[in-house]
Amino acid sequence: MKIGAENRTKLIWALVLGALAVIFAGRALFSNSNSPASANTSNAPAPTQVTKPRPAARRSSASGKTARVAAPTLDPTLQLDLLKQSEDTKYAGSGRNIFVAKAEEIPRPKAPANTDTAKVNTPPPPPPPPPILLKFFGFANKPGEPRKIFLSQGEDVFIAGEGDIVDRRYRILHIGPGSVEVEDVLNNNRQTIPLTQG
Repeated sequence: MKIGAENRTKLIWALVLGALAVIFAGRALFSNSNSPASANTSNAPAPTQVTKPRPAARRSSASGKTARVAAPTLDPTLQLDLLKQSEDTKYAGSGRNIFVAKAEEIPRPKAPANTDTAKVNTPPPPPPPPPILLKFFGFANKPGEPRKIFLSQGEDVFIAGEGDIVDRRYRILHIGPGSVEVEDVLNNNRQTIPLTQG
């Protein structure tokens, strides 16, 4: 097969472009291996960068003294000089000791503004507990077993004995011949429910 002049120029250009591609690819690989991003992905520890701390700003306190305040920085290194300075800080406030629980005395008014203290100081009575909405409508007696009762609430029917809890809320305390004593365990409310006919 002969390579003509036309094919020869195409081949030269292809070789030149291929060589340039290899050079650029090699540069990209070697420059990425020296960058911190690729160093963090490898198992080698990242080189630590030493950053020069910013000069601290100055702030005047209430006592008139100026104190050094650390400028916000993203450098996570511990600055021991600032920690030492915060340890040496003494509280010099307005004279009141904030660590003592004694409250300052408030002067009392000489004449009471409202003489009707009974209406002002009495809290409202607590609301009454909600009524127990169960209805007692029958017994279930089997020889040798404790007495059980039938209770209904809406369309739900419950069968329970003494000490049982009904509807995850009501405890059956005592079953009598004509009534049952029920306790609402959520509100600590007791109520006697009579036997209903019907």
